[in-house]
Amino acid sequence: MSLKEQLENLQQKSLQEIQRVVDLEALNQIRVEVLGKKGPITEVLRSMRDLSNEERPKVGAFANEIKSDLAEAIETRKAELEAKKAAAQLAHETLDVTLPGQPVKKGTPHVLTQVIDDLEDLFIGMGYQVVAGYEVEDEKHNFEMLNMPANHPARDMQDTFYITNDLLMRTHMSPNEARDLENHDFANGPIKMISPGRVYRRDTDDATHSHQFYQMEGQVIDKNITMADLKGTLEYTIHHIFGEDRDLRFRPSYFPFTEPSVEVDISCFRCDGKGCNVCKQTGWIEVLGAGMTHPNVLKAGGVDSDVYGGFAFGLGIDRFAMLKYGVDDIRNFYLNDVRFLNQFTQEG
Repeated sequence: MSLKEQLENLQQKSLQEIQRVVDLEALNQIRVEVLGKKGPITEVLRSMRDLSNEERPKVGAFANEIKSDLAEAIETRKAELEAKKAAAQLAHETLDVTLPGQPVKKGTPHVLTQVIDDLEDLFIGMGYQVVAGYEVEDEKHNFEMLNMPANHPARDMQDTFYITNDLLMRTHMSPNEARDLENHDFANGPIKMISPGRVYRRDTDDATHSHQFYQMEGQVIDKNITMADLKGTLEYTIHHIFGEDRDLRFRPSYFPFTEPSVEVDISCFRCDGKGCNVCKQTGWIEVLGAGMTHPNVLKAGGVDSDVYGGFAFGLGIDRFAMLKYGVDDIRNFYLNDVRFLNQFTQEG
């Protein structure tokens, strides 16, 4: 049998094996066996040394043509097997897009954030601006400009965390009111601002007290502002938060930065004003403090107290949340217990 016939037989046999193979690993094995340096085609070509000079190039060219055809056949079969494998994998991993999807659990703002957002929306609707301020304040804005000079006894009620002899963690949100007075140009209109944020006191942590909590203070300064404006604002706020059926009571009080000053109570939501353990049998629950801005505070901010006047109020966000939702321990707001927080999940 001539070399050419041997090569033709190898070609036919190899093509048949290539077509019969069913996986890529076996196909690669055929490629190595047929086209490798130790394969049958190479063995046949070694016999070319016995051919004449005239036949040798013809047989060599024919052998190269067979190797090229076999390599092409292997690549074609490889593509077929890869496509078949991909189709089988897709069939196995097919998703039924008509099935309902897995629900994604959505987060929700913290209950204190919800109360703050609600109050901000309310006051923005009344034309107020929201002011953030600084958590680290100086004594000038935290105390002195608010009619509490050094050694004033009211400072004892706001004993706080000092960073230096002059810098401290703010004890209330009133420093923002002082800064607003200091920087405001009344040619641009009156001051109408609220300032919610975290404040700090050196206090014993228990069910109703914490060394840190949230406050919101508000201030209106303009000409011809009266106690009636303050009362109307607070009534509107209380009814929005606690409902239209709550009654309000204004009691005389004392704050260094307002004169006159009032404490504001609401009728007890548990007993409807009849007296119970929640309201200590009084029928009333204290919710905030307020008053007409003290002339000394106006003067400290560079405002003419003979021309301008106004009111200020301060409320505890944590206290509002406790009263609104019936929470009996302020510490629950800060323990990050998901079982507690999930009770205040917002819908939509």
